[in-house]
Amino acid sequence: MNRQLRGVSTVIVLMFVALFVSTTSIQFFSADSLRADSRNSRTILDSYSTKRGAILVNGSPIAESTPVDDQYQYQRKYTNGALYSAVTGYFTIGQGNTGIESAENTVLSGNSDASFFQNLNAILTGQDVQGDNVNLTIDPDVQQAAYDALGTNTGAVVAIQPKTGKILAMVSKPDYDPNQLTSHDTAEVKRQYDALLNQSPTPLQNRAIGGDLYTPGSVFKLIVASAALEGGKYTLDSEFPNPSRLQLPGTSSYINNAEGGSCGGGDTVKLRTAIQYSCNIPFAELGQKLGYDAIKSMADKYGFGDAIEVPMKATASQYPDVSDDTAQLMLSAFGQASVRVSPLQMAMVAAGIANGGTVMQPSLVDSITTSDLKTVESFSPKEYSSPLSSSEAGDLTEAMQSVVSAGTGTNAKIDGVDVAGKTGTAEGGTGDPYTLWFTGFAPAKDPEVAVAVVVGNGGGLGQSGVGNTVAAPVAKKVMEAVLNK
Repeated sequence: MNRQLRGVSTVIVLMFVALFVSTTSIQFFSADSLRADSRNSRTILDSYSTKRGAILVNGSPIAESTPVDDQYQYQRKYTNGALYSAVTGYFTIGQGNTGIESAENTVLSGNSDASFFQNLNAILTGQDVQGDNVNLTIDPDVQQAAYDALGTNTGAVVAIQPKTGKILAMVSKPDYDPNQLTSHDTAEVKRQYDALLNQSPTPLQNRAIGGDLYTPGSVFKLIVASAALEGGKYTLDSEFPNPSRLQLPGTSSYINNAEGGSCGGGDTVKLRTAIQYSCNIPFAELGQKLGYDAIKSMADKYGFGDAIEVPMKATASQYPDVSDDTAQLMLSAFGQASVRVSPLQMAMVAAGIANGGTVMQPSLVDSITTSDLKTVESFSPKEYSSPLSSSEAGDLTEAMQSVVSAGTGTNAKIDGVDVAGKTGTAEGGTGDPYTLWFTGFAPAKDPEVAVAVVVGNGGGLGQSGVGNTVAAPVAKKVMEAVLNK
């Protein structure tokens, strides 16, 4: 009998220990992640029961909570909702939340650790508890310029301040108005959400940082050129065989330069010329010589494979394992094969070259302030990586200037300003419209802005559009918006 009682007692003690461990884990170790989970309806209801903090651009709210006469007390309101939809995301009942609304939910809802004493003081003094405000790095003029320049195209624009990593503009199209999703009628929210989700292409996908990643085409040549220069074995004057077409090893397939024929004429071609005229064959040859490991290493230094947080988590760009397939390796060297990137990633590449070879951590958040405007957290520039030395970055900048001055990116020229850039015209499946790119920075010698533009569906031109005719003019207007301030 005593043995049975001891057994029962042991089981009961173990059950209490298990309960203690599980509750401790939930309360202390999982609390933040549970609060941030967009499926947590209690968190959403708590957020509606207090005045949610505002999201601000240049001191003006682009998302704020206004009083309403129902059980939720407050309703979210978005100013210029479509313009900032890729940044703010949405905050809903029943369909979760995205963008800054999601990434900074604990701050906006007043549940962050930094808000504890402010909330305690509010309770003790009988004031309403309010969430903290998120002040963004977005420049409203640059954001508007990017939005207008992209027009009705499907695609995205990201503009970064190279020296700090501050994101000055982030636009994704098609866009939507988050006010469509702020109703307190869950059935209406679901109806609006489904309509947006089923729209083709869906505006709920933030193409600037994720969703279906893009084939980069020739903008990826910046990474391959970086790998060549960084290794010390190649310079801009290194020469490569210059045939008018090249058979891929082990296949019956041939690759050509975009304009047909050889790259600039002659039996050999220099790397600087291959960059200027965006020639595929020299880069395929270079990729074969460098090998998979060198290109993969450089891609990783720029951020490939990393779900970068801005603070929204970006989809990681992908450089595929082509170590055992020479043909795929050569295709990947000019941004084809299974290489996939986000505009954020390519903006980081351009910004790193612009910043003397140092990539800064990109960020949308400039500061966190309380409802009475006390600063809780301020932006501090952080180095992400250093793929190149300053001299190597300088060499690559020189080559990129020639792209804009007299190469494939002339539509990005700005009067009186030296612009560095790189175009891309990426092929998809047989008969599919091209994906069109431009990435670059200005001024070339003391950069204030780095930009990446991608336009899908050939910009409506099928396979006749190229990066210079469609994407470069968009980038030009974004850079001008920064330089003209």
